Amino acid sequence: MPIMEKVTSDRDSKMLPKVPVPPLKQTLDTYLKCVQHLVKEEQFKKTKAIVEKFGAPGGVGELLQKKLSERRDKTTNWVYDYWLEDMYLNNRLALPVNSSPVMVFPKQTFRDRKDALRFAARLIRGVLDYAALIDARALPVDFARGQLAGTPLCMEQYYRLFNSYRYPGLKTDTLEVQMNAASSAPQHIIVACKNQFFVLDVVANSKQLIETEILSQLEKIMTMAENAAERLPPFGVLTTDGRTEWAQARDALTKDQTNRDSLALIESSLCVVCLDEPSGLDPRDTNRSLLMLHGGGREKNGANRWYDKSMQFVVGMDGICGFVCEHSAFEGIVMVQCSEYLMKYITGSPSKMAKASTVRELPPPRRLLWKCNPHIQGLLAASGDRLQKLVNNLDMDVFKFNVYGKEFIKKQKMSPDAFIQVALQLAFYKCNRRLVATYESASIRRFQQGRVDNIRSATLEALAFVMSMTDERATFSDLEKMRRLIDAINAQTNYTIKAITGLAIDNHLLGLLRIAKELNMEKPEIFCDETYLASNQFILSTSQVPTTVEMFCCYGPVVPNGYGACYNPQSDHIIFCVSSFWENTGTSSAVFVKALNESLLELRDLCSRSSAAATKRADSGQGAGQRHKSGK
Repeated sequence: MPIMEKVTSDRDSKMLPKVPVPPLKQTLDTYLKCVQHLVKEEQFKKTKAIVEKFGAPGGVGELLQKKLSERRDKTTNWVYDYWLEDMYLNNRLALPVNSSPVMVFPKQTFRDRKDALRFAARLIRGVLDYAALIDARALPVDFARGQLAGTPLCMEQYYRLFNSYRYPGLKTDTLEVQMNAASSAPQHIIVACKNQFFVLDVVANSKQLIETEILSQLEKIMTMAENAAERLPPFGVLTTDGRTEWAQARDALTKDQTNRDSLALIESSLCVVCLDEPSGLDPRDTNRSLLMLHGGGREKNGANRWYDKSMQFVVGMDGICGFVCEHSAFEGIVMVQCSEYLMKYITGSPSKMAKASTVRELPPPRRLLWKCNPHIQGLLAASGDRLQKLVNNLDMDVFKFNVYGKEFIKKQKMSPDAFIQVALQLAFYKCNRRLVATYESASIRRFQQGRVDNIRSATLEALAFVMSMTDERATFSDLEKMRRLIDAINAQTNYTIKAITGLAIDNHLLGLLRIAKELNMEKPEIFCDETYLASNQFILSTSQVPTTVEMFCCYGPVVPNGYGACYNPQSDHIIFCVSSFWENTGTSSAVFVKALNESLLELRDLCSRSSAAATKRADSGQGAGQRHKSGK
């Protein structure tokens, strides 16, 4: 079992229902509907025959479905481990860019280093407060917003924020979560500074440090890190590597007791706080997101990280701040709630810098020691080279669309998320003259231990709409385009509702595949089919991560020839973070952003023309006015 959790399941989530196993026929029908317009006709005929055989009475599908239903009866969440392994733990790619999402804070203005350390001390104090709320199970329960709003949601992901660690493995990683009593909660954090690591105890004589004490400890760390004579090689760079390479390097490290001790301290910490050197880059949105995603490589702050730890807060001396999450333990919404709490904590209450009446004598922070040899030296260099390659390959474009935001979309009586998804499909079609398998994460936290399923946004209805919008012969009237837009939005909304109620297809198909493997069966043909393989290459990987505080989330593409597109809809603007790889000549973030800007403007113009026409029709048709308006 690659996940080792010592869990005390929460009473609130016990009240929630279990994730359902959708009916087999429904999933197979939906699967065919999702892929038909994305593959060639010949290929689809072949796929349809394979799917029909799989779903036939008394066939393989029925047997696997029966076993999956039995698994549901025996487990809290039948898909949880399957999904975690498939999505994260079995993935061998490096965590930075490929897996770990980041939150970019508003640019801070620090007068000097002391100012930056004050911000860091404040941030750490906020983290301790938030961790205490989690330990006390005192966070208010989240309720669903958007579609089917008001349902209580599972809170378990919060309990993994500060006490999980992802261990690299040769074939599969292990996510370890210490779910113990608050009494044994971590009592230290790790501070990274100039690629050196320090232990900062946050409790002294069973009393937590106050902000002034944290600040004085950070100042000591800064001074210790300046000491060139004691500087050790940049061991953090090993965690930026592919998971198998890092697992091999970790084996080499753990042959020495000193290294084992240092690793144990990092693994058992509450979080990592990275004090970054000034990057020398212009602090515009795109550069800040790049620095959060990979630290700017080994020449900048790329090795001043420890990627296996679930939470890494970054405080740059130049005011570039944010945090990096190891994604296997929790989803974006948990990261948003935590960061909003921290930003409000930092900007909210007057600083707790009041001098304590008696200044405590605190033991100084400790530098983590590492033993190095020529072999390890070589591993460090190789990891640094691979990180540099990743850095040079990432093509990022943070685009703030200022013409309108979700208020305009709501006035059209449309779901902002569905509207933006259709705009993304239109942008992709403009660039490539085709649609591709698209991933949009859908939370299934309505269920016990629920994580996510996938909304497949490249619907047949979206294709019909984008074709009408890009038709050179101008054969389609506004009325027809509008009808197709509404169809596309409805198809997207209906699939979203399916996904959040546990009835989408991706988790279900994965479950059937895994059951076949557990039964040592030959892999069913449906899973070897070209269509299935292509349908799981998400060339467009998207996610809505809304915030109420000024900040934004971003991540890299999930396939070499793909785009990552994270968006944050605000009332009067939308922030898009579009990523791709330079190495792939078929993708370009700037080209995609240009097409996206055009698409959003075209959608607005279509809606505006249509409502003007509807008003005109209503005015000219006696007594029929109201009917037209409400039909919009």
